[in-house]
Amino acid sequence: MSVPTQFAAYLHHVTFTYEGALSPALRQVDLAIRRGEMVLIMGASHAGKSTLVKLLNRTIPSFQGGTLTGEIWLLGQRCEQHTVADFAGRIGLVAQDFEAQLFSTSVDCEVAFALEQFAVPPAEMRERVHAALQAVGLEGFERRDPATLSGGEKQRLAIAAMLALGPELLVLDEPTTDLDPLGKEEVLAVLARLRKEGRTLVVVEHEALAAEMADRIVFLAEGRVVGDMAARDALRDPEWFRRCAVRPPDLALLAYRAGWSEVPASPELAAAKVEERLARTALGSLHARRGQPRTSRDQILLAADELWFQYDEGGPFVLADVSLEIRAGEFVALLGHNGSGKTTLAKCFNGLLRPLRGQVRLKGTPILGISSVDRAASVGYVFQNPDHQIFAARVWDEVAFGPRNLGLSEEVMHERVREALAAVSLLERADDDPFWLTKGERQRLAVASLLALRPEVLILDEPTTGLDYNEQRQVMELVCRLHRQGMTVIMITHTAWLVAEYAERVVLLHQGRVLFDGATLELFGREDLMSAARFRLPEIVRLGQRCGVPVRSVEEFMAVFAAAPEDKR
Repeated sequence: MSVPTQFAAYLHHVTFTYEGALSPALRQVDLAIRRGEMVLIMGASHAGKSTLVKLLNRTIPSFQGGTLTGEIWLLGQRCEQHTVADFAGRIGLVAQDFEAQLFSTSVDCEVAFALEQFAVPPAEMRERVHAALQAVGLEGFERRDPATLSGGEKQRLAIAAMLALGPELLVLDEPTTDLDPLGKEEVLAVLARLRKEGRTLVVVEHEALAAEMADRIVFLAEGRVVGDMAARDALRDPEWFRRCAVRPPDLALLAYRAGWSEVPASPELAAAKVEERLARTALGSLHARRGQPRTSRDQILLAADELWFQYDEGGPFVLADVSLEIRAGEFVALLGHNGSGKTTLAKCFNGLLRPLRGQVRLKGTPILGISSVDRAASVGYVFQNPDHQIFAARVWDEVAFGPRNLGLSEEVMHERVREALAAVSLLERADDDPFWLTKGERQRLAVASLLALRPEVLILDEPTTGLDYNEQRQVMELVCRLHRQGMTVIMITHTAWLVAEYAERVVLLHQGRVLFDGATLELFGREDLMSAARFRLPEIVRLGQRCGVPVRSVEEFMAVFAAAPEDKR
């Protein structure tokens, strides 16, 4: 069998089962990717997406063993004995665990490393490193230690290291996960430029932002290809996204529910379509039913007083004169572009970091004057990567660790552990190894380990990163349930729809300073602040603004749409 040269990758009846696994990760997959195409791979967690892309650069079966059947052709060559090295420089993979790809002591050395292996001349190497860093927005970071970068900056660095090689086939496993909204668009713009240059792109994504620029979307479910279609066709039927645990694009979902034959390309075009049917005066007089931040006089739980912080002496200030109060029962979102100081501020809130100047007070007491055990019991912190705080060999022991350190009796400890695991739907997994769990389950386990301490404040750093849409909803439903029960929630996120649908109050950081502190919808009306924060509003929010309706979700807009009278003119 010969494969036409127009295919960069061709898979025929490919099945792969990992060593020790009871069922295949991929089942009878047929897939043809033409040169110059941008193909989006979408599906729920454990659908087989990462397994598929690892086959495309020979990581599987070169480094991860198992049983592989079927035919795989890459760049015109049938792959049977080929290894990763055989396609190095021609096929690039940015893995889902991008931090595992970073190892150098400076940003420029990280990008230059692979070029050195190919003996690229020094002058050309400098040009390629500069161009790659410029393409991902890291120009000026050349001498930074990668370990000091934010999660989003690290992700862009991993992409830059691959871009510098100029591969014919570039495979990216969730390349925009940790980026702020504008950063996501910048990376996607880079990918679009690469496609115009003739590069072939295979992109795994949980978010539908990339769907609007892809040629095709391939939907996976339980290791099978259940849909393979032009992107425009998938957008006309957002149920494809829902069935595969992907959040549908706002305008695609709106068009589907409103019965429109085409999906508007922008909120502005959607607004014109809405106003054709509805009387603008009537539409503008309706308001979505969404509460404003609480104006209570509840107790101040946390107070940051004139915080200054820098990681390196003589380096830039990551926090600069930050003062902030968090009251009992609030749901606050911390926003800001990558490197704006969000995580640093959150770690100051629970004493993980000591500010250079200023202090954080918990109920009036300096946080650093409180014992680490008591701090942990009062202000819980769920890390951006739950694996950074999971260490026990059993799920039960992971959750029990905190209560045991509080000196609780065995009876009380058991009661708290059972209660916490039940709250996150993991009680049946109590005897399992935590690393047998999915990323979403490990995220919920990290939350459970804090719930067992019954903290007054729960800080979540990017709680939905790397989760599919169903898992994101599960985590947020848990957080909302805790909030309704009286827990104070502080959430760091770049995900615009999470802010729109859940946050009552927003604190916006920019270059280490508080740029805004107030109601979510009030911030959404400030285009100047949105631009400074590199924050792009959800399309449905922008559509609502164009129509004079303050909505936060498609459901709210449809309620207004249904209630407004038609324009009879």
